[in-house]
Amino acid sequence: MARVIMAAGNWKMNKTPNEAAEFVGALKAKVEGAYSEVVVGVPFVALSDVKKAAAGSNIKVAAQNMHWEEKGAFTGEVSGQMLAEMGIEYVIIGHSERRQYFAETDETVNKKVHSAFKYGLTPIVCCGESLAQREQGVTADLVRFQVKIALLGLSADQVKKTVIAYEPIWAIGTGKTATNEQAEEVCAIIRECVKEVYGSEVADATRVLYGGSVTAASAHDLFNMPNIDGGLVGGASLKLDDFEKIVKYNG
Repeated sequence: MARVIMAAGNWKMNKTPNEAAEFVGALKAKVEGAYSEVVVGVPFVALSDVKKAAAGSNIKVAAQNMHWEEKGAFTGEVSGQMLAEMGIEYVIIGHSERRQYFAETDETVNKKVHSAFKYGLTPIVCCGESLAQREQGVTADLVRFQVKIALLGLSADQVKKTVIAYEPIWAIGTGKTATNEQAEEVCAIIRECVKEVYGSEVADATRVLYGGSVTAASAHDLFNMPNIDGGLVGGASLKLDDFEKIVKYNG
């Protein structure tokens, strides 16, 4: 089954609304007609401006987080219903920085995934190990656990739509990139995990991305690995020329 490659930028806490809109306005012409699915994950305050800037283009917009409740006394949070009303297509859930700095757990990730589907959003679910965990040889066990809990209670059709992003924590923002073989190995483990629970058809349809200092230079080889269906891109997605090259990795 052919899986469309996704080039998803995670801007983290970068770019003001004006800067974000200007960037996307310039990006549109550069990625028009690209084979890859183009997604930009922008700060909450920039979502509205970026949606307007991306109108009529092939660029889709992702939020970087959401709460699992529809509304309530959750100061500073944003609900899936709010994002859906804005026309947001994707939401990044469970990024390691959210887990590390904001006390996200596998269980809250699962709640958010269910809420995302409730409001018609497609979750990009992150998983990955620290350097210490890799050195202790528990990468496979840890990633399998994260994936199984994240997908708990989802239907087969929902899992097919879910995007899973493998991001080794030791390679995020460090300039270190897993080798193609290391990235492929873990992405294959993720797909096999999905297969065990949901069967081959679902596993073959589910997109698995690699994230962790993806660059314009590394994207071609990474994205051509059998089980890697694109990337969740950090710093390089903030640079027009670099992100264009990543989107056009086969160009």
